[in-house]
Amino acid sequence: MSKGDAQGCLKKSGGLQDRDASANASSSPVIAAFKVFQQELDTKHDKHERLVKISRDITIESKRTIFLLHRVTSVTDVESILKESDVKLDLVRRKIAQIAEELRGEDIFQFHRAFTAGIQEYVEAVSFQHYIRHRTLISLEEINAMLVFTKAQSTDAKEPAEEDAPPPTVTAVSAPPFQVIPSDYLLGVADLTGELMRMCIGSVGNGDIDTPFQLSQFLRQVHDGFSYIGNSGPYEVSKKLHTLRQSLAKVEDACYALRVRGSEIPKHMLADVFASRDAMMDADEGVA
Repeated sequence: MSKGDAQGCLKKSGGLQDRDASANASSSPVIAAFKVFQQELDTKHDKHERLVKISRDITIESKRTIFLLHRVTSVTDVESILKESDVKLDLVRRKIAQIAEELRGEDIFQFHRAFTAGIQEYVEAVSFQHYIRHRTLISLEEINAMLVFTKAQSTDAKEPAEEDAPPPTVTAVSAPPFQVIPSDYLLGVADLTGELMRMCIGSVGNGDIDTPFQLSQFLRQVHDGFSYIGNSGPYEVSKKLHTLRQSLAKVEDACYALRVRGSEIPKHMLADVFASRDAMMDADEGVA
């Protein structure tokens, strides 16, 4: 046998071995199991990315609602602002309905980190609106009651429509509800205190000297509630408790200045006075 024939035989035998190895790999139960794992992980990753995108949209729309609600301190028709915010929050709830649909049959805590930021922002927006309207704190049960969704579904068979045929019957079908968990509710309420502090300063700048005292009392109650939680709650709550205390201190400082020097300072200059006092407080905190 020549040298070339020997090399040809070796190549053929090598090719046969490769085909046998690939055939054995394709029929291996281990390889088949790992292919299933790959599909499951790819599906989970895609769902996670979709939830992150929806959460980002919820955060943006909720922030726009909060910016809109801050206008109540400078307008006389507060009800029109509240009605406009209702429309915006309905759009946000439609986004949350998409999250509920994505989580159908899934463990919510596997994907919680993907959408928790958006839910916290929604809780902040809806609680801010509720406070402006009722001067109370919205409860977790009230928030979850708003997140029960229905979707329309046609019950007629799909046939070619005739000119005189009646319109198809549409019925409301219950969609999967979404439940805000207590930790997201607490973190959203903690962020609410910052918006109430800004509302206080805005009210003072427009000559409203009654709202800051109402806000101060309300923020004290919220602070007392968070103090009862202490270190037993989620880690993020203890981090935001410091910001809550800062907001309460700024509102109490504004109330103190109104009570002591309110009669000395013209109303149109009150906002400038409080802005300078806030800058001094922030500088002291930075030095500390």
